[in-house]
Amino acid sequence: MADTIEYADLPPGDASGDLLVLIEDHIYRAYLHKLVGEDGLQIVECMPDEEVTDEYVAEITGIGLNTVRRTLYLLYEHRLAKYRRERDPESGWLTYLWTLCVENLDRALESETRKLLRKLEERLSYEKNNIFYACVNGCARFVFDEASENNFVCPFCGAGLEFMDNDRIVITIEKKMGELSEAL
Repeated sequence: MADTIEYADLPPGDASGDLLVLIEDHIYRAYLHKLVGEDGLQIVECMPDEEVTDEYVAEITGIGLNTVRRTLYLLYEHRLAKYRRERDPESGWLTYLWTLCVENLDRALESETRKLLRKLEERLSYEKNNIFYACVNGCARFVFDEASENNFVCPFCGAGLEFMDNDRIVITIEKKMGELSEAL
C-alpha cells in the first residue's frame, strides 16, 4: 500500500464528463490546441475522470511518455491539471497520479484574453504614435526614423518607400479589442 505524501497546490476539482462537451466547443478546443498541440489535445480527450498515471495515459493514447509528461506539466502550469504523488513503501519510487481541472478552463481562457488585450493595447499605441513608410515592392514597413535613415529607400530591395496610411490597421485593432472586451 502506498503512502500519500503530497498534493499539488491546486483547488480541488471534479474532472467530470463535462470535459468532452467543453473541448468540442471551438474556442476551448482552439485554446487547448494552441497550448498543447495536436498530441496534447488527443491526451486531453482520452483522459479518464479518475486519477491516472502518465504511463497509463501514454498506453491508452499511443503517444510517447515524454510527450504525455510534457503535456501534463503544461496543463499543470496553466492550472488545468493537478497531480498527487504516492511513494511505494517497498521500492521508494514516486508515482504521479494526474487528473484534469476542467473547472479552471474558463479562468485560463480569460487570462489568455486579458494578455491578448494588453498586447493589442501596446500595438494600438505603436500604430497611433508612429508614421509609417512601406516598400513599394512590399518587402517591409518602416517607422519614419528608419525610413529617413535609409533615405526612403528599401534596404532589402532598393525600391522606394512611400507613406503608408495605417488607419485600417488601427480600426481593425480597435474592433478586435472591443470584441475581446465584450467577451470578458
